[in-house]
Amino acid sequence: MSSVQKILIVRVSSLGDVVHNMPAIADIRRLHPEAQIDWLVEEGFTDLVDMVEGVRRAIPFSLRRWRKGLFSLANWREIARFRRALAEEKYDLVIDCQGLIKTAWVASWARGKLVGLGNRTDGAGYEWPVRFFYNKRVPIEARTHVVERTRQLVAAALGDPRPEVTDAIRFGIDTRRAAMALSRVGLNLPLPYVVFVHATSRADKQWPEAAWIELGQTLIRRGVSIVLPWGSEAERVTSEKLAKEFGEAAVVPPRLSLPAVVGLIDGASATVGVDTGLVHIAAALKRPTIELYNFSTAWRTGGYWSPNIINLGGANQHPTLQQVKATLASFGLG
Repeated sequence: MSSVQKILIVRVSSLGDVVHNMPAIADIRRLHPEAQIDWLVEEGFTDLVDMVEGVRRAIPFSLRRWRKGLFSLANWREIARFRRALAEEKYDLVIDCQGLIKTAWVASWARGKLVGLGNRTDGAGYEWPVRFFYNKRVPIEARTHVVERTRQLVAAALGDPRPEVTDAIRFGIDTRRAAMALSRVGLNLPLPYVVFVHATSRADKQWPEAAWIELGQTLIRRGVSIVLPWGSEAERVTSEKLAKEFGEAAVVPPRLSLPAVVGLIDGASATVGVDTGLVHIAAALKRPTIELYNFSTAWRTGGYWSPNIINLGGANQHPTLQQVKATLASFGLG
């Protein structure tokens, strides 16, 4: 479809899913270098999407905030302005990569042929009524990695050949802008350092606190510092609690913007963390990354595009401290 000039990508959340959506942009640019690509995303993620090479503009979607003020007249006026602004642009294609009623609905506000998922894949969110919004539905095999699901959807929407899993995968994150964002924070980061990502929205995805403590103390004895970023008050409390076990070798930064977080992770010797957005950023950067899984879901969300990414654990075989230590040793940190 070489005539396609303007494309709207709709993937509004969550952080990890936004990251996993990025390779589709590089796919489009490779075969359609003239295309102008906009991306509709939750307002909290626009700074990150703005850093993706090939994205003309990130369009902020404020559903989370709007939901908190459903009876506010000002809110409904803002929604009406958003809807009018979205309809001002004429797109050749609008691609809903999320497959939820909320995303299909807002995607339908844009002007252009609307393409979306034709079915649910294993472990992924999908709401069947979306099919009534779409002009074209793309079926995807049930057992498909989230990155490949989006790549296949976008390729089919554009009439391009189905991408191969073995193709080079590029996330296109501008790490120079990330480094600048981090430098503006003024953190004094002792080198080398390892980022610990202990926080997740689900308690059953967590790794034992005792394991974090022993791992951190082991690294500190070998001259490595620990950095513990956070995104909520509860996460800050946990970061500070762990930091007390590590003493002066630990850094709990202030709450960072997503570009600054990218800079922090890109400068780390390694990132160790549970299945959550910051760990997926580390994998997207192809930095040494250990992803800790308590379920058999690594096949669906774990990184596979770089030898620097190691996925540990699964159902009934949670990642062990010894496995993590051995992997860090393979990165030269053991």
